[in-house]
Amino acid sequence: MTYRVAVVGATGAVGAEILNILDERDFPADEVIAVASERSAGKEVSFGERGTLRVNPIEDVDFDGIDLALFSPGATVSAEHAPRAAREGCIVIDNTSQFRMEPDVPLVVPEVNPEALEGFRERGIVANPNCSTIQMVMALKPLHDLARIKRVVVATYQSVSGGGTEAMDELFEHTKSIYMHDRKEPENFKRPIPFNVIPQIDVPVADGLYKEEWKMIVETQKIMDPAINVAPTCVRVPVFVGHGEAVNVEFHEPLSVAEARDALKEFSGIVVIDDYENYEYVTPVECVGEFAVFVSRLRADPSVEHGLNFWCVSDNLRKGAALNAVQIAEALIQDGHL
Repeated sequence: MTYRVAVVGATGAVGAEILNILDERDFPADEVIAVASERSAGKEVSFGERGTLRVNPIEDVDFDGIDLALFSPGATVSAEHAPRAAREGCIVIDNTSQFRMEPDVPLVVPEVNPEALEGFRERGIVANPNCSTIQMVMALKPLHDLARIKRVVVATYQSVSGGGTEAMDELFEHTKSIYMHDRKEPENFKRPIPFNVIPQIDVPVADGLYKEEWKMIVETQKIMDPAINVAPTCVRVPVFVGHGEAVNVEFHEPLSVAEARDALKEFSGIVVIDDYENYEYVTPVECVGEFAVFVSRLRADPSVEHGLNFWCVSDNLRKGAALNAVQIAEALIQDGHL
């Protein structure tokens, strides 16, 4: 069986990756429709090795007869058009933050909580988690199954692609301007991003948190376990693609490094590359274009009774966004929902 699929936000960084991944994974679509804003109407976007697609303005798209829509246009656009698509009988997988914490919308990482998909028919919408949350819960899930997690302290090193194509352009242009002795004022960031790190992503919320940090807390609890305490510090770094995370985990029960390593190696979507004596670990540059979450630097934390440290990286445009959305669609097909 094949499907009619719409990619909403097709001109953005995540939309482009969704189109690439649909092609790479040979998703069973007999028609793919590229959708974006009115100002992008008529443009052409690449559809992997299948050529190009002409962009349709979202206001003109009739979702009746479209089986599946993969949304990544920004939260305000999703707020208006995702419910419209769902009302017209189209299943929506939304990559924005708009619906993630709504109780009747499943928030899903297919390897971690596929059972949550059972509730998608209430709204016809499935939410894709935040990029930094996805790669962390992928690494936490097999560990939590062995020894219940009590607390997670995480520092993220997030690439500028998480802020979209304009943020990527700013890193490139503003870095170039430094070498031209023509420093520019930041536009997409609160501080200059070239040769710098910025301990703030998104807007202030409460209790000293910025919104990216709040997302990691509440999304991890919704996806995995509301009893897990999460203490994040989210940092933007001058890297184009690929997020890194330094993760400290405290467990309720004992868990050895060897047990943790074995569990991670056996978990779908995780690749362990970890030989510190030979400097074998994975950096963001090395994970670009890959599907996996890579785990390195596994070691015990002797400062608590049951503690573990590790480093993980992933391509945030792929597993952190586009790939996870396509995997949700594949899971819906496999379970007979689509």
